[in-house]
Amino acid sequence: MTTKHVSNWEDKRTDESRMVEDSLRKAGFERVDAYRYNSASLRVRVIDKRFESIPREDRDKIVEPSIDALPRSIQADIVTLVLLAPSEFERPSETFREFMLNTEFENPSPTML
Repeated sequence: MTTKHVSNWEDKRTDESRMVEDSLRKAGFERVDAYRYNSASLRVRVIDKRFESIPREDRDKIVEPSIDALPRSIQADIVTLVLLAPSEFERPSETFREFMLNTEFENPSPTML
């Protein structure tokens, strides 16, 4: 018998986080994961090959139009937006910042709320 491993964050998905995932996927992003971290914040991770050759500080410009299309209440709750190239996701140990961001996304620390 095989069992499927479920990441620590997957049981934190909500209707709102699914709306974010669906909206960004429809906008053409390869992989989108989102969950409600606590009552006041959503965490979103986008993994897309377009980020491979783009500096971190310029990646937001690619995603922002799609975030802006979401309802304002959901936009306001997106506190963490992790934008990774596939290589950074597959080999996170090569870049410490991406490693830490992805580790916190995958294994959320306890919330204070």
